[in-house]
Amino acid sequence: MVQRRCLLDNQGLVPYTVAWEHQRSLVTQRLNDPSLDDILLLLEHPPVYTLGQGASLEFLKFDPSEVKSEVYRVERGGEVTYHCPGQLVGYPILNLRYYRQDLHWYLRQLEEVLIQVLGVYGLKGDRIAGMTGVWLEGRKVAAIGIKVKRWIAMHGFSLNVCPDLNGFESIVPCGISDKPVSSLAEFIPSLTVEQVRQSVAEKFAEVFDVQLISC
Repeated sequence: MVQRRCLLDNQGLVPYTVAWEHQRSLVTQRLNDPSLDDILLLLEHPPVYTLGQGASLEFLKFDPSEVKSEVYRVERGGEVTYHCPGQLVGYPILNLRYYRQDLHWYLRQLEEVLIQVLGVYGLKGDRIAGMTGVWLEGRKVAAIGIKVKRWIAMHGFSLNVCPDLNGFESIVPCGISDKPVSSLAEFIPSLTVEQVRQSVAEKFAEVFDVQLISC
């Protein structure tokens, strides 16, 4: 069986709204032509808060109308999260009809990619039953939130490599109040986004069994 092609689009620091609109455009193209290649976008965002479509404002510790922070409600699942430089964000635009039409499976696959990435650096990533994401010694280092339309997936995951974690103090991350947020740099101080970017690409290709092609 021929491996499915997936284009790897490595980007730098991209404003959230720009990446959001780009994802929507890519999804629309694939809804119109399902034969198009899948794409994995890897990038960073300037500081921004995003809420899933059903997220509660109770998990914001500030009034978004009074604070000059960027806050967006988007179509993914999940509660509020925070993006900033030093956090690697991955947006796989995948046609799940070519993989498995199962959202639970897809979420677990994304977790598996991140768990294997941590393993590259000798770190043991964990799942917590009933929750989505990846934890390291009880602290959350990766969040996942997706949107799937006619089996075309968008949004994705964020992995805290070496971010300033102070922005998380203004929210209840993912609506989970009893588990702190951490980063890989708290365990391996020298780790950079560029190093981890390569590991994420390699493990994504392995877990989803795709031919990753840089574009």
